[in-house]
Amino acid sequence: MSLLSLTSITKSFGSTRAVSDVSLDVERGEFFGLLGPSGCGKTTTLRIIAGLEQPDSGTIQFENTDLTKQTPEQRGFGMVFQNYALFPHLNVFENVAFGLRARQKSKAETNERVTSALELVQLPGYGKRRVDELSGGQQQRVAIARAIAIEPALLLFDEPLSNLDVSLREQTRSELRELVTRLALTAVYVTHDQEEAYAICDRIGVMVGGKLMQIGQPRELYQKPADITVARFLGRNNMIRAMRLSSSKTTEGEFKTLEGGHVLRFSVQHDQLPPLNKPVFVSIRPEQVRINNNGQNSLRGIVREIVFAGATSTVLIDAGGLLLEALVLQTNELTVGKECTVVLPPEHLTLLKSE
Repeated sequence: MSLLSLTSITKSFGSTRAVSDVSLDVERGEFFGLLGPSGCGKTTTLRIIAGLEQPDSGTIQFENTDLTKQTPEQRGFGMVFQNYALFPHLNVFENVAFGLRARQKSKAETNERVTSALELVQLPGYGKRRVDELSGGQQQRVAIARAIAIEPALLLFDEPLSNLDVSLREQTRSELRELVTRLALTAVYVTHDQEEAYAICDRIGVMVGGKLMQIGQPRELYQKPADITVARFLGRNNMIRAMRLSSSKTTEGEFKTLEGGHVLRFSVQHDQLPPLNKPVFVSIRPEQVRINNNGQNSLRGIVREIVFAGATSTVLIDAGGLLLEALVLQTNELTVGKECTVVLPPEHLTLLKSE
């Protein structure tokens, strides 16, 4: 039985549908991510879980109990906001103790939990400091300490690292993942940053336009996006327009590219096969494209551009009108204008569902 279950959650603000028929399950001890562009409904979904917004329809269950109508206080979840939501007139200790005092915990228990929480976020001895004396990273740690001090059954994060600079964000996300794992907490984490979601989440739900498009483990989402929308959002992808040539009774798909007229062959599921007369998209990641190798789906092309980016370089290849990006470690044998062979390994080609 899942710890948290959302069933057919829908929420509108006026004429705008923010969340549309979202259903998902979060397992006990899981670090679950909601990933999507700005305005996709992920924060609204999180606020519905927290009880800060009421859904227009659908239900929320936690430990097999219906929470849909419960207030945030009744749910008792911990939440870390994007702007930290610290009280500027209270020192660090009182900020962390706020939830405990609201729950009327004893002075001794409050002192013990606050001290423990500050130690967990590596801020021991900071209790008497004013929050406006802290750096952004330290303020974020105080917000996390406040959330975990109440020992919540569920921890909710709304883009908690987005206000930090890049280097601090990378360091803090690793610490955050380690902390949640060590405390055996269950977390739901909202972010628009794909790399961040990949780094810390066990599973990720991709949201676009208020809809939950796909749920899966990070590697699964990256390598096998379910449809065009997910593929376009999750990083760089070669999106190849094609038409099916093969019989509907075979699992060996054969597709002719609309640009360049190349024939690509790769395995497909029978129920994924599109109609013969309907254009489809076939995707492959740039790092999976091979240059000057032998293999199935070999195409002749010309190097149009090489972009150096330190450890890797991006090579743009024109294969008879079909433009392909390849991500390579070495470009020693490649120069702009030179002919080459580009290979699209069949095991890395993915047939995408239409929009």
